[in-house]
Amino acid sequence: MAKGPAGIGTLTEPPQPTWWRANRHKVLLTVGYWIGLHLHGEPASPPATPSPGYTSPGPLHITPRST
Repeated sequence: MAKGPAGIGTLTEPPQPTWWRANRHKVLLTVGYWIGLHLHGEPASPPATPSPGYTSPGPLHITPRST
């Protein structure tokens, strides 16, 4: 049978945390900062210029032709 702690109230040192557990907040903060700087999306493109219709606007005034 395995023995438990020597006495009631005996404190033991907790195991050392792994590298990931000790530094995960730093890693996630760095990744979030990088995403915020570099992956902000494509800039909005300006609207396409409208294509000309089937008819073009006529002259503003009519000039008589000389024949």
